[in-house]
Amino acid sequence: MYTFLAMLPIIIVFVLLVVLRLPAKIAMAVAYLATATLSFFVWQTSGNQVAAATIHGVLTAANVLFIVFSAILLLNTIKESQAIVAIRQGFMGISPDRRVQMIIVAWLFGSLIEGSTGWGTPSAVGAPLLLALGFPAMACVMAILIIQSTPVSYGAVGTPILIGVNSGLENKEDVGTAIAEKGIAFGDYIVQIGANVGFIHSVVGFLIPLILCCFLTKFFGEKRSFRQGFEAAPFAIFAGLAFTIPYFLTAKFIGPELPSLVGAIVGMAIVIPAAKAGFLTPKNTFDFGTHEQWDEEWKGSLAATNIDVNEKAKYSVLRAFMPYLLVIGILIATRTIKPLKAWLNENLVITFSNILDTSITNKTQLLYSPGTTLLLVSILCIFIFGMKGDMVKKSWGASFKTMLAAAPALLFSIPMVQVFINSGTPADVAQPILAMPRVLAIGAADVFSGMWPIVSPWIGALGAFIAGSNTVSNMMFSHFQWSTAAQIDLNAIEAAKVVALQAVGGAAGNMISVHNVVAACAVVGMVNREGFIIRKTLIAMTYYVIQAGLVGMAFIFNPIWWIGAVIWPVVFFGTMSLTDKKKTA
Repeated sequence: MYTFLAMLPIIIVFVLLVVLRLPAKIAMAVAYLATATLSFFVWQTSGNQVAAATIHGVLTAANVLFIVFSAILLLNTIKESQAIVAIRQGFMGISPDRRVQMIIVAWLFGSLIEGSTGWGTPSAVGAPLLLALGFPAMACVMAILIIQSTPVSYGAVGTPILIGVNSGLENKEDVGTAIAEKGIAFGDYIVQIGANVGFIHSVVGFLIPLILCCFLTKFFGEKRSFRQGFEAAPFAIFAGLAFTIPYFLTAKFIGPELPSLVGAIVGMAIVIPAAKAGFLTPKNTFDFGTHEQWDEEWKGSLAATNIDVNEKAKYSVLRAFMPYLLVIGILIATRTIKPLKAWLNENLVITFSNILDTSITNKTQLLYSPGTTLLLVSILCIFIFGMKGDMVKKSWGASFKTMLAAAPALLFSIPMVQVFINSGTPADVAQPILAMPRVLAIGAADVFSGMWPIVSPWIGALGAFIAGSNTVSNMMFSHFQWSTAAQIDLNAIEAAKVVALQAVGGAAGNMISVHNVVAACAVVGMVNREGFIIRKTLIAMTYYVIQAGLVGMAFIFNPIWWIGAVIWPVVFFGTMSLTDKKKTA
């Protein structure tokens, strides 16, 4: 009964958002009320705990809205300054093919942003850039959410591993005893888990650029053809390997801080010149039809009219790209230079400790927030492009309007998540009731223990869907995954692979996290159409977690499972191709 009731908020979100396609502000309001009711009456969570979790969620939503506003402001500032013309022409100079542009901007540039800062920032930077290049708003969101998978486990300079997994396993007596018997130090064990994560992600994630291409042509092409995307397979797989090979080698031989950054930088250094030279690029050029031909559901309130590719740009490509280069440079510097990072983390910090006499604490690090970086660069754009007062006023006004439209959904979705995570009774009561996420995970372990590597990534994805964070998912479930591995007689080395599957699944779950979807939709002006996005990204996430599970079975139990890992992508792409045949028939 508890397992079913714990699943109820997730079922409500899925039915209202994905099946009925209601706006997130309505779906998440209903889900919040259901979660709070269950938490108070069934899980016997104190009223103070429910209220504190709600307050924590509202404060967190305010932080997210600050990032959303700053991201929209940067896009609007670049649009008003007309620098957007040079940016678009710069990418057209690499390749006019939209499939190639999406791979470079979403897969490589987005991974660079993820590796440096994480926490959904690729949506704030990459989605508006794709929009500026003339992509439909829905395509921008879909692409940037799908790439928030492979690079996510090493996002924010390795935070999901170094903080998420580390916090989940540290000071656990069973873990310490088991790895001591193997003669492994705890820090080395975390690094080994990180290397396992890199291996699994590389085997699964190198096909993500191909999925991007296929989804782009299937959902947004004039012919609605999955096969048009598959025409870009040689270049897409090349781009996938250009990222994942250095990514894996960095995870294995250096550590979990830099794989996504190194993979993205090396990948861009290889792929961009190759695209310019036409190496493995499709023979035909894919583009969207005119704006008049687009479905209304594709468009966002921020979508611009077509930009004339022959229009003379006011600025050089380098000057036009300067805001994005500044964002990348500042984010990398503030995340990798330890004294600077420490100073930003310690100054201008707003903390609400032990809210309503509970253990729940909210901390806002204003200087360290990606929103501050985006806001600073937006202000610098005024001087970089010599903008006039009316241009500045217009960009700020439009950005406030878009942020306010996104606020209701976030102000319900994040509190719902926090109540869900913080449900249950304290551990020191006579018969404690575990929090809802733990109840769900234990229920899955009871049913699927014999095939646990298949299920493990789904638990990680569930955690990220609920919390909107791979790091939080790893915090919640890493020790549970390790304990389950021990219960099915896996040793510490094998248990490290199970925890790696948790981290991989947690990364994939970002594709459908309501928190991330709402924020990504907001920055391109697609409020109230979150369900349409999840219907698409859910397909990509399903590929990812199933493939990760099959790889896990081969990695942990029996190499014969590699046959399944080879067959599954064929089945996945083949099934999508069949939809073309049906439509033609």
